[in-house]
Amino acid sequence: MSLYLSRATLSRSPATTALKALIDPPEARGVGLHDPDRGRVMDAHHRLIWSLFAGDASAERDFLWRSEGKGRFLILSPRPPAPDGAGLFDPPEIKPFAPDLRAGDRLGFVLRANATRTRKLGAQVRGQRVDVVMDALHGLPSGKDSDARRVARMDAATDAGRDWLARQGARAGFDLLDFAAADYSVVPLPDHRGKRRGQPQFGIIEMAGRLRITAPADFVAQMAQGFGRAKAFGCGLMLVRRAP
Repeated sequence: MSLYLSRATLSRSPATTALKALIDPPEARGVGLHDPDRGRVMDAHHRLIWSLFAGDASAERDFLWRSEGKGRFLILSPRPPAPDGAGLFDPPEIKPFAPDLRAGDRLGFVLRANATRTRKLGAQVRGQRVDVVMDALHGLPSGKDSDARRVARMDAATDAGRDWLARQGARAGFDLLDFAAADYSVVPLPDHRGKRRGQPQFGIIEMAGRLRITAPADFVAQMAQGFGRAKAFGCGLMLVRRAP
C-alpha cells in the first residue's frame, strides 16, 4: 500500500483569513492543551483536513493527522491530499512515505495518543473500554475533595502510557526502549449538551521516546493504521526519526 506524508498550512488568502475564527479556532481564541473547548477545536480541524480529501464523497476517513499549531498540520494517508490545497490551504508538501527499516533499527518517536484498554466486568458481562490513565486514577478522590488525583496525574500518565505502548509494540513490531509522558489532558466531546458533570470525554497522552524495530513490515502497517483511538481528533499519528 502506498502512503504519503504531507504538511499542510492554512492559506493566508483574504477568503481563508475571513473564515479563520470558524476553521481554525485555536488561532482565534488561543485554545490550549487543557482548555474545555479543545474537543470543539479538534473537531473543526478534522473537518478542515477532510476538505483535502473531499474528491471521493463515499470514502471513509483513511488518514491520520496531527496539529502542529499556527495552522500547520501533518497528515499520513494512502492517497495524496488535493494538490491545490482545496482552496483553504497552501499547496501541501507531499512526499511518499516508505521508510527503509530493518530489524534492530532504533527510532526516536513522538506520539499523541488516546490510550485505552478493556476492563473486564465479569464472566457474563462484556468488557468496558477505559482510558488507561483515568483507570489508574480511578480509586483516588476527585479534585474537589483532594489534590491526590492532580498530584498523581503525570506519574499515572507515565506508567500507564509506557505499559500501554509496550503492549502495542508487542503486536506492532517494536520494543520500547525509552519513554516519557510530556503531558496528559482530558478532552470533552464537542457534541455534548448539558451539564459538564458526566460529560463524555477522552484522555490524550503526549508521548516521546525511543524504540527498536523487531518486525519492519508490521511496524509500518501499524503506523498506517495509527496507535490508539480518537484518530478523528488528531491522535494516533506516530512521527519517527533515526536514533542512536
